[in-house]
Amino acid sequence: MVGFKNRYMVMEVFLDPNKDLSADDPIIITQFNLSKAVKDSILSNFGECGLASSTNSFQVKYVNPLTKLCIFRTSREDYQKVWAAVTLVRTIGNCPVVFNLLDLSGSIKACKTAALKCDEMKFEQYKLSAADRLPADAHQRMQNFLEKIKHLEH
Repeated sequence: MVGFKNRYMVMEVFLDPNKDLSADDPIIITQFNLSKAVKDSILSNFGECGLASSTNSFQVKYVNPLTKLCIFRTSREDYQKVWAAVTLVRTIGNCPVVFNLLDLSGSIKACKTAALKCDEMKFEQYKLSAADRLPADAHQRMQNFLEKIKHLEH
């Protein structure tokens, strides 16, 4: 008997650099708003049948709001549809966004490795760019996200 085959996509979310992200209108990338944006895109681009066929397997497994890195899980049969729908997402909330696929794999282990490496590099860049504006708890929050990746399971 063959088990359920998944595909895992490590994606990077780019917020619009021209949008002024002021303190009164923060854009926080969460599992809920990512999932909603992707499902809305599947519905508008592939219809109700497309949404119904991909909803059972689609899941946002991991989101790091600091580095804007996320991991999506979907079935092997639907991954191209989900990938296309993610590519067509243009806004999350009121903020324009663009997604970049960093890694596509068939196992969570390979996906975790790619995500860990990317998250660590992006956090180093974040530290350099934020320098004096880095929140005091940023290191602890990042360590929590790295631990969360390490404990990802099916």
